[in-house]
Amino acid sequence: MQPYASQQPLLDVQDLRVRFHTPEGTVFAVNGVSFHIREGEAVAVVGESGSGKSVTMMSILGLIPIPPGEIGSGTAVFLDRDLLQLSDRQLEQVRGREIGMIFQDPMTSLNPVLTLGRQLTEALMRHLDLKPEIAQKRAVELLELVGISDAANRLSSYPHQFSGGMRQRVMIAMMLACNPKLLIADEPTTALDVTIQAQIVELALDIREKLQMAVIWITHDLGVVAGVADRVLVMYGGTIVEEADVDGLYDNPQHPYTLALLAALPRVDQRRESRLKAIPGAPPNLIVEPVGCPFAPRCEFVLPRCREERPPLEPLSPTQKVACFVNPHTGEER
Repeated sequence: MQPYASQQPLLDVQDLRVRFHTPEGTVFAVNGVSFHIREGEAVAVVGESGSGKSVTMMSILGLIPIPPGEIGSGTAVFLDRDLLQLSDRQLEQVRGREIGMIFQDPMTSLNPVLTLGRQLTEALMRHLDLKPEIAQKRAVELLELVGISDAANRLSSYPHQFSGGMRQRVMIAMMLACNPKLLIADEPTTALDVTIQAQIVELALDIREKLQMAVIWITHDLGVVAGVADRVLVMYGGTIVEEADVDGLYDNPQHPYTLALLAALPRVDQRRESRLKAIPGAPPNLIVEPVGCPFAPRCEFVLPRCREERPPLEPLSPTQKVACFVNPHTGEER
């Protein structure tokens, strides 16, 4: 990966807590998440479904419904502004223009009754105040940038006339329209077949290199992470349990959950008869406010204190942090 351009945080999130009030009870979706991303850096956020990855990013951009959602505490400082304190109108100016977001399913993100040209030029005219003919020209350039041939004629097409991979390329073009400083990709390859997934990942890497923008890549697939990120945040039960640079995460994972995820990953150097290791137990029930380590019920190294105290995310080295009382390689308390 390319080294990032600046050491100053572009986005700095501290102690973010998000909950949802439902008829069944309060869901404690995000519980004290803190992280940062620098200009030009790529950070992957990894974890199974329900770990809080998407809710964290959507709450920063004001995209969770309030109610039933509620941001209990925290700050999200982006370019010297706390996004959590901005009004809806102010956030509308940030979304798309300064921070872009690509969602999992492009078919539900694109308006089915508007042409792709209309949807692309609308953002350009709104955020950059371009005249229609200039916006049209820029829309063609964007479609060409993401690898769509005959771009000028495709502007009159509707979303249903494109394949899933092509629609995802259009979504990427829309998010790049205003040259944002940060792009958040929320599992953008989940709904695509393996061949198209590889093309979208390669496209994202190429565009990041050309435009030198920061990227947050949300995924549950550790196999993708090595190719797209400089640094990795591992989430479980609404918390970050490990943070490391990519090499450190694969070479020296320090949290039992990270170890379990890596053990469940198919490897080309494994013997054919080798069985993948499943993580025993079930994900935490976040309707109950977490006490102690959220991974404790499924952890083979659990100590009595793990069920009573929440381990803080503490540095082990300049490039690695972990929230665990135990060294999983020795089984001994840290």
